[in-house]
Amino acid sequence: MSSSVPGQTKSSTARVLTQEELDRLSSDRILVSDFKQMKLEKEAQKNWDLFYKRNTTNFFKDRHWTTREFEELKACREFETQRLVLLEAGCGVGNCIFPLLEDDLNIFVYACDFSPRAVDFVKKNPLYRPERCCAFQCDLTKDDLRENVPEGSVDVVTLIFVLSAIHPDKMSVALQNISRVLKPGGVVLFRDYGLHDHAMLRFKAGRKLGENFYVRQDGTRSYFFSKESLAELFQEAGFQSAANDYILRETVNKKEGLCVPRVFLQSKFTKPDQSLSS
Repeated sequence: MSSSVPGQTKSSTARVLTQEELDRLSSDRILVSDFKQMKLEKEAQKNWDLFYKRNTTNFFKDRHWTTREFEELKACREFETQRLVLLEAGCGVGNCIFPLLEDDLNIFVYACDFSPRAVDFVKKNPLYRPERCCAFQCDLTKDDLRENVPEGSVDVVTLIFVLSAIHPDKMSVALQNISRVLKPGGVVLFRDYGLHDHAMLRFKAGRKLGENFYVRQDGTRSYFFSKESLAELFQEAGFQSAANDYILRETVNKKEGLCVPRVFLQSKFTKPDQSLSS
């Protein structure tokens, strides 16, 4: 284990559960019916659109931690003055991209989201400039990214709390879609929910869709990744693993007066440069 950010620990192994937590997870065996699961898949876009209608731009804090925790963004430059091309797949309302655009003037961002409403919020942001950012609606599991992003043109893709919202059966298709617009040697920076995160353990009975896969009350879904399953998923899509660690944090839930264990996966995957290996 090691830690580079105060209050959080990097770990190569999953969080160890208490006996009570183990009992709770093992007793939750009944899955949501196939009919309801099909309905959730069909209405996934509508449910995310309603989420953004309810929460507008207030739910997520601006992610100023992106440049702090993902120093790779700077390391991705071959030379200091290089203009980086970034794709944020699943941009939401722009909480990640706008701090980045402010922080790094030599960057162009493609930003897409499943929710048309979220994309509208991005375009209405006063910091949105078409010469520095191109936002568009996209279902990563169906729509070809190349309709909006030139093939092999992107230096860095960020996948931040996005893949977990996609049905596990379709995650591989989404990664292949991303791979097509990424340059050979390009990088995917990943952060998402990790196995045994507090959010996973607090789901009540009747919310389980499959192994490590759950539905929230608002109909949006969440998958909790083990580092092994994530590595396998990226490998199958043709990526190589450069970093893949659990991030363990203790967060205070002020409303409930509890200190809760959060678990995330923070990872880095690269698209092989065939010209270097040949």
